[in-house]
Amino acid sequence: MASHEQIVLTRDCEGTQIPSGIPHKLAAGTSVRLMQALGGSYTVTTDMGYMVRVDAKDVDALGMTPAPAAGEAAAVEFGESLVWDQLRTVYDPEIPVNVVDLGLIYGMEISPVPEGNKIDIKMTMTAPGCGMADVLKADIQRKLSSLPTVKDLNVEVVFEPPWNPTRMTEGARLQLGLDLETSPFPKY
Repeated sequence: MASHEQIVLTRDCEGTQIPSGIPHKLAAGTSVRLMQALGGSYTVTTDMGYMVRVDAKDVDALGMTPAPAAGEAAAVEFGESLVWDQLRTVYDPEIPVNVVDLGLIYGMEISPVPEGNKIDIKMTMTAPGCGMADVLKADIQRKLSSLPTVKDLNVEVVFEPPWNPTRMTEGARLQLGLDLETSPFPKY
């Protein structure tokens, strides 16, 4: 399904209004436009101008087929690279960039605990008042808790230092067409 294609919802479904984070019910028959489908979530806009995030569990309401669950073709050893790879599957619902490349992950630590590992994540949002913090935090918790040997997980949202576009990877800046040479933000 192409981005910005008009879709008529086949059934009622729940969503989350962006950027407020307020629950938003979408009724069957509502006309929406798909803005992005990344990391198992879908961002749509309504004819009323609302931007709404729809979870994968409701993808059928958009007339789409859920992507098949990732198969376990080979056992993957738990480690830092696996955690970072999993974090790269979490996308900002407004910006088509994952939270790692967007620079929202300020820190990740793995420590051993009885019978497994504990992961501590410090993350931020692009704006302190963003209502999507709990949604992104829940996405991270869901995806990391499914990793082998993860027994404890803590995701903390912080706002110091404040996020700015210089925290993005070069690839993310290129994807979004940002030129940091002319940016008013200090380089870190």
